[in-house]
Amino acid sequence: MILSPTGPARLPYFSFHIDPQKLLFSLSSLIAAAMTLGIAFSASLPRPWWALLTVYVTAQPMAGAFRPKVLYRLGGIATGAIVTLLLVPNLQNSPELLVVCLATWTGFCIYLAVLDRTPRAFLFQMAAFSAAVISFPYLDDPANIFDTTIARVQEMTVAILCVTAVHAVLQPWSATPVIRDRAKSFLSHARQWAAEALGTQHTRLEDEHRRRLAADVTELGMIAIHLPFDQRWAPATKRRVQAMQQLLASTLPLASAAANRLDLLRENGALSADLEELLGDVSDWLQDDESRLDQARPLKHRCEAMAEVAEARGDWEGLLTASACIRMAEFLSAIAGSRRLLGRLGSPGRPNLKAMPTEAFALARDHGLAMLAGIATATAICLYCAIWILLAWPNGSATAAFAALITCSFAAQDDPAPVIGRYLMATLKTFPVAALYLFVILPRVDGYEMLIITLAPVLLWMGYIQADPKRSPQALPMFSCFIVAMGFLARFQADFALFINTGLAQLGGIVVTLAVTRMFRSANVLWTARRILRANWAELAQLADIRRPFAPERWTATAVDRLGQVAARMAVATPGDALHAADGLADLRIGRNIIPIRRSLSHVPHDERRAVGAVLSGLAAFYDARWRRAHADPPPITLLEPIDHALSALLALPMDEARRRALRALVGMRCNLFPAAKPFEKGGAM
Repeated sequence: MILSPTGPARLPYFSFHIDPQKLLFSLSSLIAAAMTLGIAFSASLPRPWWALLTVYVTAQPMAGAFRPKVLYRLGGIATGAIVTLLLVPNLQNSPELLVVCLATWTGFCIYLAVLDRTPRAFLFQMAAFSAAVISFPYLDDPANIFDTTIARVQEMTVAILCVTAVHAVLQPWSATPVIRDRAKSFLSHARQWAAEALGTQHTRLEDEHRRRLAADVTELGMIAIHLPFDQRWAPATKRRVQAMQQLLASTLPLASAAANRLDLLRENGALSADLEELLGDVSDWLQDDESRLDQARPLKHRCEAMAEVAEARGDWEGLLTASACIRMAEFLSAIAGSRRLLGRLGSPGRPNLKAMPTEAFALARDHGLAMLAGIATATAICLYCAIWILLAWPNGSATAAFAALITCSFAAQDDPAPVIGRYLMATLKTFPVAALYLFVILPRVDGYEMLIITLAPVLLWMGYIQADPKRSPQALPMFSCFIVAMGFLARFQADFALFINTGLAQLGGIVVTLAVTRMFRSANVLWTARRILRANWAELAQLADIRRPFAPERWTATAVDRLGQVAARMAVATPGDALHAADGLADLRIGRNIIPIRRSLSHVPHDERRAVGAVLSGLAAFYDARWRRAHADPPPITLLEPIDHALSALLALPMDEARRRALRALVGMRCNLFPAAKPFEKGGAM
């Protein structure tokens, strides 16, 4: 042994940590798999491996997320089975027409799944998947399609019921702690960047951070959908989460609006000593992790009092100061309300949500994008089947089934090709393990009990990977490859030729899916982001058009959701991409300013109403032009004069609450659209 100057050479140190919760999840899945196989063998179900695979496809580490998906999957399986029984017997003599009908059904279900964007999408996804995997392997011999369909439904239903019962008893982890942790993280980051933005550290780099926060707000609502399945007081908790989600969504435009006004005041050298002191106190409260909730109310009252004094002056600096203070006061109120609701999450009793929005958080839906995903899926399936029929490949039906499974699983993604590539690699890595079990280990196993004991190590290992969010995408191809290769029939069969053909069918389905995906679905990420931005511009044009119906209640939630969707796609944009020029936060603030302006129209006299209406008309034309050109053009300078005219008109009127809100909205709109313009002069635009 070679010695080092300081003594014997040390061996490398390896540490391995086992997460108890992940291990419990994997053990629960193994018990459910053992129950499923036992029932399948006892009932002589024809494809026990299909039931076993369903166990691991259905299992979810979080019980609250698991139960609604189970219900949706059962509904999807039943729907897919009904469609199979309607199509296959009636079109068995026209295989080309049958393939087109199945592809159309699959594409329609994927359209609904992509459009929905909630866990309910699992119903549509499972309806598409089940119809494909039941129908395609038996298109060559559809005589027994009824018995086959019933058998597949029985196998999947047994698996779903077993995994539901076991996971509910052994690891009923709740969605509530996940929501609490996510909301805490959001509040911590929001307070940090808000403190920096209100100070002198406000930079353009913060915009990306705030876009990520917008994505977190949407994800919070996705998790909250599972709450009714968690516990007996979950409806009250869900109402709290919905109210908190609305408040958290409002913090994004409020804090960025206050920072925008403060930047302008600093540029003009008009930041007073009193405002500086107030900003310091607000920043200290935001940055202090131990700050008390009761300290927010005095700070909010100081902001409102300073805004009232500054607004009474009527000059531009006073209006900017008032706008900054009011937005800070509203931001403090939203943060304090969110912290108060966060502390009550998971507790029984009816929440006191008076004056708080408790409607469901609206998600943006893109029919065009969903239709594209559906058409791409249907086209891909038609191509799979054309290759299968033209090549007369004996295992082509299995390839089509695997291809349909993968296509349905990843249809909602902008560019599924990278994920499908990793799916292929995970499958290739699992084949040696499957071969070892099938030809070396299982021939020495006798009886159900020994089979379960023998399978336990590999299934526990894969289940542990499934419980890890970072590695869970690898789990599905590993389970699929291993379980399908094993066969798990009532009598053991170690057929090498069958093993190779089954493996080639799986690999063929993945490779064909990957090839078709690269032809039809690649390079769509930035296109999707631009489409989302265009949809937002179109809604802003409609929101500002007084001839269109006025429905502002859900607009902020939809806009924040779109901001989060764009944020998830900004990472792939090059630094010089025009996508970076589109300021989604500024559009969000402008939309929130349009709402009080439209609401004020019935509260101002005729002449002043025409001045305010001219601003709305100019905004509608501006965003309509952006939507038509699909480019983030700067606002026309001709829009500045109507804004100044409307400001002068409102300042000349006696103030009530509606007029005051409209005045503040016009100030914010001027700052967002024309930050470099000369200061407003009262009466200058009249």
